[in-house]
Amino acid sequence: MSKKPQTSNWSRRDVLKASAASAAITGAPLFFSRNAYGAEFLNNPGDGGTVTLGFNVPQSGAYADEGADELRAYKLAVKHLNGEGDGGMMNTLQPSALTGNGILGKKVEYVTGDTQTKSDAARASAKRMIEKDGVVMVTGGSSSGVAIAVQGLCQDAGIIFMAGLTHSNDTTGKDKKANGFRHFFNAYMSGAALGPVLEKEYGKERRAYHLTADYTWGWTQEESITASTEAIGWTTAEKVKTPVGAGDFSQYITPVLNSGADTLILNHYGKDMINSLTQAIQFGLKDKQVEGKDFQIIVPLYSRLMAQGAGENVKGIFGSTNWHWSLSDAGSQAFVKSFGQEYGFPPSQAAHTCYVQTLLYADACERAGTFEPCQVGAALEGHKFDGMGNGPTEYRAEDHQCFKDVLVVKGKDNPSSQFDLLEVVEVTPRAQVEYAVDHPMFAGGDLGSCNNGA
Repeated sequence: MSKKPQTSNWSRRDVLKASAASAAITGAPLFFSRNAYGAEFLNNPGDGGTVTLGFNVPQSGAYADEGADELRAYKLAVKHLNGEGDGGMMNTLQPSALTGNGILGKKVEYVTGDTQTKSDAARASAKRMIEKDGVVMVTGGSSSGVAIAVQGLCQDAGIIFMAGLTHSNDTTGKDKKANGFRHFFNAYMSGAALGPVLEKEYGKERRAYHLTADYTWGWTQEESITASTEAIGWTTAEKVKTPVGAGDFSQYITPVLNSGADTLILNHYGKDMINSLTQAIQFGLKDKQVEGKDFQIIVPLYSRLMAQGAGENVKGIFGSTNWHWSLSDAGSQAFVKSFGQEYGFPPSQAAHTCYVQTLLYADACERAGTFEPCQVGAALEGHKFDGMGNGPTEYRAEDHQCFKDVLVVKGKDNPSSQFDLLEVVEVTPRAQVEYAVDHPMFAGGDLGSCNNGA
Protein backbone atom coordinates (compact mmCIF):
# COMPACT_ATOMS: atom_id res chain seq x y z
CA MET A 1 0.00 0.00 0.00
CA SER A 2 1.23 3.50 -0.77
CA LYS A 3 1.48 5.95 2.06
CA LYS A 4 -0.72 8.98 2.24
CA PRO A 5 1.00 12.13 0.97
CA GLN A 6 2.94 13.76 3.76
CA THR A 7 2.44 17.23 2.32
CA SER A 8 -1.15 17.20 3.53
CA ASN A 9 0.09 17.24 7.12
CA TRP A 10 2.53 20.14 6.74
CA SER A 11 1.97 23.37 8.59
CA ARG A 12 1.63 26.63 6.73
CA ARG A 13 5.15 27.55 7.82
CA ASP A 14 6.54 24.28 6.43
CA VAL A 15 4.82 24.77 3.08
CA LEU A 16 5.97 28.39 2.80
CA LYS A 17 9.51 27.36 3.67
CA ALA A 18 9.45 24.68 1.00
CA SER A 19 8.04 27.16 -1.51
CA ALA A 20 10.80 29.66 -0.75
CA ALA A 21 13.46 26.97 -1.00
CA SER A 22 12.07 25.80 -4.31
CA ALA A 23 12.06 29.34 -5.70
CA ALA A 24 15.66 29.80 -4.59
CA ILE A 25 16.73 26.60 -6.31
CA THR A 26 14.88 27.06 -9.57
CA GLY A 27 15.38 30.83 -9.83
CA ALA A 28 11.98 31.71 -11.27
CA PRO A 29 8.60 30.13 -10.61
CA LEU A 30 6.77 28.08 -13.23
CA PHE A 31 3.82 29.58 -15.08
CA PHE A 32 1.55 28.15 -12.39
CA SER A 33 2.86 30.62 -9.81
CA ARG A 34 -0.11 33.03 -10.05
CA ASN A 35 -1.35 33.86 -6.53
CA ALA A 36 1.31 31.58 -5.05
CA TYR A 37 3.29 34.29 -3.29
CA GLY A 38 2.15 34.95 0.23
CA ALA A 39 -0.10 31.89 0.08
CA GLU A 40 0.37 28.30 1.13
CA PHE A 41 -1.32 26.92 -1.96
CA LEU A 42 -1.96 27.93 -5.54
CA ASN A 43 -4.99 30.12 -6.30
CA ASN A 44 -5.93 30.55 -2.65
CA PRO A 45 -9.19 32.54 -2.78
CA GLY A 46 -8.14 34.22 0.46
CA ASP A 47 -10.66 36.57 2.01
CA GLY A 48 -12.67 37.04 -1.18
CA GLY A 49 -16.33 36.24 -1.29
CA THR A 50 -16.17 33.81 -4.21
CA VAL A 51 -14.33 30.68 -5.30
CA THR A 52 -13.99 29.53 -8.92
CA LEU A 53 -14.23 26.00 -10.32
CA GLY A 54 -13.12 24.95 -13.81
CA PHE A 55 -15.47 22.83 -15.94
CA ASN A 56 -13.51 21.42 -18.86
CA VAL A 57 -15.84 19.41 -21.11
CA PRO A 58 -16.04 18.29 -24.76
CA GLN A 59 -18.29 20.85 -26.40
CA SER A 60 -17.22 19.59 -29.81
CA GLY A 61 -15.87 16.31 -31.16
CA ALA A 62 -17.00 12.68 -30.91
CA TYR A 63 -18.05 12.94 -27.25
CA ALA A 64 -19.82 16.30 -27.40
CA ASP A 65 -23.22 14.86 -26.40
CA GLU A 66 -21.73 13.67 -23.11
CA GLY A 67 -20.00 17.01 -22.67
CA ALA A 68 -23.24 18.94 -23.04
CA ASP A 69 -24.88 16.85 -20.32
CA GLU A 70 -21.82 17.18 -18.08
CA LEU A 71 -22.04 20.94 -18.31
CA ARG A 72 -25.73 20.86 -17.43
CA ALA A 73 -24.90 18.82 -14.34
CA TYR A 74 -22.07 21.10 -13.27
CA LYS A 75 -24.31 24.15 -13.51
CA LEU A 76 -26.96 22.37 -11.44
CA ALA A 77 -24.38 21.40 -8.81
CA VAL A 78 -23.25 25.03 -8.51
CA LYS A 79 -26.86 26.13 -8.15
CA HIS A 80 -27.42 23.63 -5.32
CA LEU A 81 -24.14 24.47 -3.56
CA ASN A 82 -25.12 28.13 -3.58
CA GLY A 83 -28.44 27.36 -1.90
CA GLU A 84 -30.65 27.65 -4.96
CA GLY A 85 -33.17 25.06 -6.18
CA ASP A 86 -34.23 22.01 -4.22
CA GLY A 87 -30.73 20.90 -3.21
CA GLY A 88 -30.82 17.61 -5.12
CA MET A 89 -28.34 15.09 -3.73
CA MET A 90 -27.21 17.53 -1.06
CA ASN A 91 -30.27 16.23 0.78
CA THR A 92 -29.25 12.56 0.49
CA LEU A 93 -25.44 12.53 0.80
CA GLN A 94 -24.35 10.80 4.01
CA PRO A 95 -22.28 11.92 5.82
CA SER A 96 -22.38 15.49 4.62
CA ALA A 97 -20.78 18.77 5.63
CA LEU A 98 -22.47 20.76 2.86
CA THR A 99 -24.33 23.87 3.99
CA GLY A 100 -26.01 25.35 0.89
CA ASN A 101 -23.97 28.47 1.51
CA GLY A 102 -21.42 27.97 -1.24
CA ILE A 103 -18.16 26.30 -0.22
CA LEU A 104 -16.67 27.43 3.09
CA GLY A 105 -19.02 30.40 2.94
CA LYS A 106 -17.85 31.53 -0.49
CA LYS A 107 -20.23 31.74 -3.42
CA VAL A 108 -19.29 29.25 -6.11
CA GLU A 109 -18.52 30.62 -9.57
CA TYR A 110 -17.25 28.72 -12.59
CA VAL A 111 -15.50 28.99 -15.93
CA THR A 112 -15.86 26.56 -18.82
CA GLY A 113 -13.68 25.23 -21.60
CA ASP A 114 -13.97 23.00 -24.66
CA THR A 115 -11.66 19.97 -24.63
CA GLN A 116 -12.68 19.24 -28.24
CA THR A 117 -12.18 15.56 -27.25
CA LYS A 118 -8.46 16.24 -27.81
CA SER A 119 -5.74 16.03 -25.16
CA ASP A 120 -3.78 19.08 -26.34
CA ALA A 121 -6.87 21.27 -26.46
CA ALA A 122 -7.96 20.04 -23.03
CA ARG A 123 -4.58 20.81 -21.48
CA ALA A 124 -4.56 24.28 -23.01
CA SER A 125 -8.04 24.95 -21.69
CA ALA A 126 -7.17 23.71 -18.18
CA LYS A 127 -3.93 25.73 -18.20
CA ARG A 128 -5.91 28.86 -19.01
CA MET A 129 -8.35 28.15 -16.18
CA ILE A 130 -5.50 27.72 -13.70
CA GLU A 131 -3.34 30.64 -14.86
CA LYS A 132 -5.90 33.26 -15.82
CA ASP A 133 -9.09 32.32 -13.98
CA GLY A 134 -7.57 31.22 -10.68
CA VAL A 135 -9.61 28.03 -10.33
CA VAL A 136 -9.08 25.91 -7.22
CA MET A 137 -10.29 22.72 -8.91
CA VAL A 138 -10.59 21.42 -12.47
CA THR A 139 -13.11 18.76 -13.46
CA GLY A 140 -14.60 17.25 -16.59
CA GLY A 141 -13.73 15.31 -19.72
CA SER A 142 -15.43 12.48 -21.57
CA SER A 143 -12.30 10.91 -23.01
CA SER A 144 -9.81 9.04 -20.88
CA GLY A 145 -6.98 10.42 -22.99
CA VAL A 146 -8.16 13.91 -22.10
CA ALA A 147 -8.66 13.02 -18.42
CA ILE A 148 -5.17 11.55 -18.10
CA ALA A 149 -3.59 14.57 -19.80
CA VAL A 150 -5.43 17.09 -17.64
CA GLN A 151 -4.85 15.05 -14.49
CA GLY A 152 -1.11 15.18 -15.13
CA LEU A 153 -1.29 18.93 -15.72
CA CYS A 154 -3.20 19.49 -12.48
CA GLN A 155 -0.71 17.36 -10.58
CA ASP A 156 2.18 19.50 -11.86
CA ALA A 157 0.26 22.72 -11.21
CA GLY A 158 -0.89 21.87 -7.71
CA ILE A 159 -4.64 21.82 -8.37
CA ILE A 160 -7.17 19.11 -7.50
CA PHE A 161 -8.59 17.27 -10.53
CA MET A 162 -11.98 15.63 -10.06
CA ALA A 163 -12.23 13.41 -13.16
CA GLY A 164 -15.45 13.41 -15.12
CA LEU A 165 -16.35 10.59 -17.47
CA THR A 166 -13.15 8.52 -17.82
CA HIS A 167 -13.28 4.72 -18.02
CA SER A 168 -9.70 3.67 -18.85
CA ASN A 169 -7.96 1.53 -16.27
CA ASP A 170 -4.95 3.81 -16.65
CA THR A 171 -6.63 6.87 -15.06
CA THR A 172 -6.31 5.30 -11.63
CA GLY A 173 -3.73 2.71 -12.75
CA LYS A 174 -0.40 3.47 -14.38
CA ASP A 175 -1.30 7.17 -14.80
CA LYS A 176 -2.80 7.78 -11.35
CA LYS A 177 -1.83 10.99 -9.57
CA ALA A 178 -2.14 12.17 -5.97
CA ASN A 179 -4.05 15.30 -7.03
CA GLY A 180 -6.52 13.30 -9.17
CA PHE A 181 -9.72 11.52 -8.07
CA ARG A 182 -12.17 9.38 -10.07
CA HIS A 183 -15.78 8.59 -9.16
CA PHE A 184 -16.59 6.86 -12.47
CA PHE A 185 -16.06 3.09 -12.75
CA ASN A 186 -13.43 1.59 -15.06
CA ALA A 187 -12.92 -0.95 -17.84
CA TYR A 188 -11.93 -3.75 -15.49
CA MET A 189 -15.18 -3.30 -13.59
CA SER A 190 -17.18 -3.45 -16.83
CA GLY A 191 -15.54 -6.75 -17.76
CA ALA A 192 -16.00 -8.21 -14.28
CA ALA A 193 -19.70 -7.27 -14.25
CA LEU A 194 -20.45 -8.41 -17.80
CA GLY A 195 -18.65 -11.78 -17.81
CA PRO A 196 -21.14 -13.79 -15.73
CA VAL A 197 -24.14 -12.20 -17.48
CA LEU A 198 -22.75 -13.01 -20.94
CA GLU A 199 -22.04 -16.59 -19.91
CA LYS A 200 -25.60 -16.99 -18.65
CA GLU A 201 -27.11 -15.47 -21.80
CA TYR A 202 -24.86 -16.86 -24.52
CA GLY A 203 -22.99 -19.83 -23.06
CA LYS A 204 -19.33 -20.72 -22.86
CA GLU A 205 -18.49 -21.32 -26.52
CA ARG A 206 -18.38 -18.16 -28.59
CA ARG A 207 -15.87 -16.48 -30.86
CA ALA A 208 -15.47 -12.71 -30.42
CA TYR A 209 -14.28 -10.05 -32.84
CA HIS A 210 -13.20 -6.70 -31.33
CA LEU A 211 -13.36 -3.23 -32.85
CA THR A 212 -11.50 -0.92 -30.50
CA ALA A 213 -11.06 2.85 -30.23
CA ASP A 214 -7.35 3.43 -30.67
CA TYR A 215 -6.44 5.22 -27.45
CA THR A 216 -5.98 4.46 -23.76
CA TRP A 217 -9.64 3.75 -22.98
CA GLY A 218 -10.16 1.43 -25.95
CA TRP A 219 -6.96 -0.48 -25.21
CA THR A 220 -7.83 -1.14 -21.56
CA GLN A 221 -11.49 -1.88 -22.36
CA GLU A 222 -10.42 -4.45 -24.95
CA GLU A 223 -7.97 -6.00 -22.49
CA SER A 224 -10.56 -6.13 -19.72
CA ILE A 225 -13.48 -7.57 -21.70
CA THR A 226 -11.16 -10.06 -23.43
CA ALA A 227 -9.94 -11.33 -20.07
CA SER A 228 -13.51 -11.72 -18.81
CA THR A 229 -14.86 -13.46 -21.92
CA GLU A 230 -11.88 -15.79 -22.28
CA ALA A 231 -12.27 -16.69 -18.60
CA ILE A 232 -15.75 -18.07 -19.40
CA GLY A 233 -14.46 -20.08 -22.35
CA TRP A 234 -14.85 -17.67 -25.28
CA THR A 235 -12.11 -17.36 -27.88
CA THR A 236 -10.94 -14.19 -29.59
CA ALA A 237 -11.05 -14.09 -33.38
CA GLU A 238 -9.51 -10.67 -34.03
CA LYS A 239 -8.72 -7.34 -32.39
CA VAL A 240 -8.82 -4.34 -34.71
CA LYS A 241 -8.04 -0.75 -33.72
CA THR A 242 -10.14 2.09 -35.17
CA PRO A 243 -9.47 5.85 -35.06
CA VAL A 244 -11.56 8.06 -32.76
CA GLY A 245 -14.13 10.01 -34.75
CA ALA A 246 -13.87 7.76 -37.82
CA GLY A 247 -17.52 8.27 -38.76
CA ASP A 248 -17.55 5.54 -41.40
CA PHE A 249 -16.72 2.13 -39.92
CA SER A 250 -17.70 0.06 -42.95
CA GLN A 251 -14.13 -0.89 -43.82
CA TYR A 252 -13.75 -2.34 -40.32
CA ILE A 253 -17.10 -4.11 -40.23
CA THR A 254 -16.86 -5.86 -43.62
CA PRO A 255 -14.10 -8.29 -42.50
CA VAL A 256 -16.24 -9.40 -39.55
CA LEU A 257 -18.69 -11.07 -41.95
CA ASN A 258 -16.15 -13.68 -43.08
CA SER A 259 -14.12 -13.97 -39.89
CA GLY A 260 -15.90 -16.96 -38.38
CA ALA A 261 -16.78 -14.83 -35.35
CA ASP A 262 -20.27 -15.07 -33.89
CA THR A 263 -19.94 -12.02 -31.62
CA LEU A 264 -18.87 -8.43 -32.28
CA ILE A 265 -17.60 -6.45 -29.29
CA LEU A 266 -17.65 -2.70 -29.91
CA ASN A 267 -15.09 -1.03 -27.67
CA HIS A 268 -16.40 2.34 -28.87
CA TYR A 269 -18.07 5.24 -27.08
CA GLY A 270 -20.15 8.29 -27.91
CA LYS A 271 -20.87 9.00 -31.56
CA ASP A 272 -18.33 6.35 -32.57
CA MET A 273 -20.42 3.68 -30.90
CA ILE A 274 -23.61 5.06 -32.44
CA ASN A 275 -22.06 4.94 -35.91
CA SER A 276 -20.33 1.57 -35.63
CA LEU A 277 -23.37 -0.14 -34.11
CA THR A 278 -25.73 1.36 -36.69
CA GLN A 279 -23.46 0.34 -39.55
CA ALA A 280 -22.93 -3.18 -38.15
CA ILE A 281 -26.69 -3.70 -38.13
CA GLN A 282 -27.03 -2.21 -41.61
CA PHE A 283 -24.51 -4.81 -42.77
CA GLY A 284 -26.85 -7.51 -41.45
CA LEU A 285 -24.73 -8.73 -38.55
CA LYS A 286 -27.63 -8.86 -36.12
CA ASP A 287 -29.57 -11.15 -38.50
CA LYS A 288 -26.58 -13.39 -39.23
CA GLN A 289 -26.10 -16.95 -37.96
CA VAL A 290 -22.73 -18.64 -37.45
CA GLU A 291 -22.68 -22.42 -36.98
CA GLY A 292 -26.26 -22.34 -35.74
CA LYS A 293 -25.72 -19.47 -33.32
CA ASP A 294 -27.41 -16.10 -33.62
CA PHE A 295 -24.81 -13.38 -34.09
CA GLN A 296 -24.54 -11.06 -31.08
CA ILE A 297 -23.21 -7.54 -30.57
CA ILE A 298 -21.94 -6.29 -27.21
CA VAL A 299 -21.22 -2.72 -26.14
CA PRO A 300 -19.13 -2.95 -22.93
CA LEU A 301 -19.64 0.70 -21.97
CA TYR A 302 -23.16 2.03 -22.51
CA SER A 303 -24.89 5.32 -21.90
CA ARG A 304 -28.44 6.57 -22.25
CA LEU A 305 -27.22 9.22 -24.68
CA MET A 306 -25.63 6.58 -26.90
CA ALA A 307 -28.76 4.45 -26.78
CA GLN A 308 -30.81 7.46 -27.77
CA GLY A 309 -28.51 8.15 -30.72
CA ALA A 310 -28.57 4.54 -31.92
CA GLY A 311 -32.34 4.19 -31.50
CA GLU A 312 -33.85 0.78 -32.21
CA ASN A 313 -30.40 -0.66 -32.93
CA VAL A 314 -29.74 -1.05 -29.20
CA LYS A 315 -32.58 -3.52 -28.64
CA GLY A 316 -31.34 -6.65 -26.89
CA ILE A 317 -27.71 -5.51 -26.73
CA PHE A 318 -25.88 -5.89 -23.42
CA GLY A 319 -23.43 -3.50 -21.84
CA SER A 320 -22.48 -1.89 -18.54
CA THR A 321 -23.04 1.57 -17.13
CA ASN A 322 -21.91 3.54 -14.10
CA TRP A 323 -25.40 4.75 -13.19
CA HIS A 324 -28.90 4.91 -14.67
CA TRP A 325 -31.72 7.35 -14.08
CA SER A 326 -34.21 4.57 -13.39
CA LEU A 327 -32.54 3.57 -10.09
CA SER A 328 -34.97 3.81 -7.19
CA ASP A 329 -32.66 4.87 -4.35
CA ALA A 330 -33.34 8.23 -2.75
CA GLY A 331 -30.17 9.90 -4.06
CA SER A 332 -30.72 8.89 -7.67
CA GLN A 333 -34.33 9.96 -7.63
CA ALA A 334 -33.49 13.29 -5.99
CA PHE A 335 -30.99 13.99 -8.76
CA VAL A 336 -33.35 12.86 -11.52
CA LYS A 337 -36.06 15.13 -10.12
CA SER A 338 -33.78 18.17 -9.89
CA PHE A 339 -32.21 17.62 -13.30
CA GLY A 340 -35.58 16.97 -14.91
CA GLN A 341 -37.09 20.13 -13.45
CA GLU A 342 -34.12 22.13 -14.70
CA TYR A 343 -33.78 20.69 -18.20
CA GLY A 344 -36.91 18.71 -19.02
CA PHE A 345 -35.36 15.26 -19.44
CA PRO A 346 -33.47 12.69 -17.33
CA PRO A 347 -29.71 12.92 -16.77
CA SER A 348 -27.09 10.64 -18.31
CA GLN A 349 -24.38 8.75 -16.45
CA ALA A 350 -21.96 11.49 -17.54
CA ALA A 351 -24.16 14.11 -15.89
CA HIS A 352 -24.45 12.00 -12.75
CA THR A 353 -20.73 11.44 -12.18
CA CYS A 354 -19.90 15.12 -12.82
CA TYR A 355 -22.59 16.35 -10.45
CA VAL A 356 -21.44 13.90 -7.78
CA GLN A 357 -17.77 14.85 -8.20
CA THR A 358 -18.59 18.52 -7.67
CA LEU A 359 -20.50 17.81 -4.47
CA LEU A 360 -17.81 15.46 -3.19
CA TYR A 361 -15.14 18.09 -3.76
CA ALA A 362 -17.18 20.74 -1.95
CA ASP A 363 -17.90 18.36 0.92
CA ALA A 364 -14.19 17.52 1.24
CA CYS A 365 -13.36 21.23 1.43
CA GLU A 366 -15.94 21.70 4.17
CA ARG A 367 -14.62 18.72 6.12
CA ALA A 368 -11.02 19.87 5.70
CA GLY A 369 -11.90 23.49 6.52
CA THR A 370 -9.76 24.72 3.63
CA PHE A 371 -9.29 24.77 -0.15
CA GLU A 372 -5.67 23.65 0.26
CA PRO A 373 -5.33 20.76 -2.24
CA CYS A 374 -3.40 18.40 0.00
CA GLN A 375 -5.83 18.74 2.88
CA VAL A 376 -8.80 18.37 0.52
CA GLY A 377 -7.13 15.28 -0.97
CA ALA A 378 -6.61 13.84 2.49
CA ALA A 379 -10.32 14.34 3.20
CA LEU A 380 -11.22 12.41 0.03
CA GLU A 381 -8.77 9.55 0.53
CA GLY A 382 -10.49 6.58 2.10
CA HIS A 383 -13.74 8.54 2.42
CA LYS A 384 -16.86 6.37 2.67
CA PHE A 385 -20.21 7.81 1.70
CA ASP A 386 -23.73 6.89 0.58
CA GLY A 387 -26.79 8.58 -0.86
CA MET A 388 -25.29 9.35 -4.29
CA GLY A 389 -26.58 6.33 -6.21
CA ASN A 390 -24.93 2.91 -6.55
CA GLY A 391 -25.06 2.26 -2.82
CA PRO A 392 -22.24 2.61 -0.27
CA THR A 393 -19.11 3.93 -1.97
CA GLU A 394 -15.46 4.32 -0.97
CA TYR A 395 -12.76 6.56 -2.43
CA ARG A 396 -9.88 4.10 -2.07
CA ALA A 397 -6.87 5.89 -0.60
CA GLU A 398 -4.23 3.92 -2.49
CA ASP A 399 -5.34 4.86 -6.02
CA HIS A 400 -8.18 7.41 -5.67
CA GLN A 401 -10.68 5.12 -7.40
CA CYS A 402 -14.28 4.93 -6.17
CA PHE A 403 -15.58 1.42 -5.50
CA LYS A 404 -19.31 0.82 -5.67
CA ASP A 405 -21.93 -1.36 -7.37
CA VAL A 406 -21.89 -1.57 -11.19
CA LEU A 407 -24.91 -1.89 -13.48
CA VAL A 408 -25.33 -4.33 -16.35
CA VAL A 409 -27.92 -3.04 -18.82
CA LYS A 410 -29.63 -4.19 -22.00
CA GLY A 411 -31.40 -2.32 -24.77
CA LYS A 412 -35.15 -2.51 -24.17
CA ASP A 413 -37.30 -4.35 -26.68
CA ASN A 414 -40.35 -2.19 -25.93
CA PRO A 415 -39.25 1.23 -24.63
CA SER A 416 -41.94 3.53 -23.28
CA SER A 417 -40.22 6.75 -24.36
CA GLN A 418 -37.15 8.11 -26.11
CA PHE A 419 -35.38 8.13 -22.74
CA ASP A 420 -36.48 4.68 -21.58
CA LEU A 421 -34.17 2.71 -23.88
CA LEU A 422 -32.08 0.73 -21.41
CA GLU A 423 -33.13 -1.63 -18.63
CA VAL A 424 -30.98 -2.58 -15.68
CA VAL A 425 -30.71 -6.38 -15.75
CA GLU A 426 -28.26 -6.77 -12.91
CA VAL A 427 -26.78 -4.68 -10.13
CA THR A 428 -23.33 -6.19 -9.72
CA PRO A 429 -22.13 -5.87 -6.12
CA ARG A 430 -18.94 -3.99 -5.39
CA ALA A 431 -17.22 -7.15 -4.15
CA GLN A 432 -17.43 -8.69 -7.64
CA VAL A 433 -15.75 -5.78 -9.38
CA GLU A 434 -13.14 -4.93 -6.76
CA TYR A 435 -9.46 -5.71 -7.35
CA ALA A 436 -6.13 -5.41 -5.56
CA VAL A 437 -4.29 -2.13 -5.96
CA ASP A 438 -1.37 -4.03 -7.54
CA HIS A 439 -3.52 -5.90 -10.07
CA PRO A 440 -1.53 -6.37 -13.33
CA MET A 441 -4.01 -4.27 -15.35
CA PHE A 442 -3.30 -1.32 -13.03
CA ALA A 443 0.42 -1.83 -12.40
CA GLY A 444 3.24 0.53 -13.25
CA GLY A 445 1.95 3.74 -11.76
CA ASP A 446 2.94 5.70 -8.69
CA LEU A 447 0.38 7.87 -6.92
CA GLY A 448 3.20 10.11 -5.73
CA SER A 449 2.81 12.99 -3.32
CA CYS A 450 0.18 15.67 -3.28
CA ASN A 451 1.20 19.03 -4.74
CA ASN A 452 -0.07 22.32 -3.32
CA GLY A 453 1.41 24.30 -6.17
CA ALA A 454 3.12 26.81 -3.86
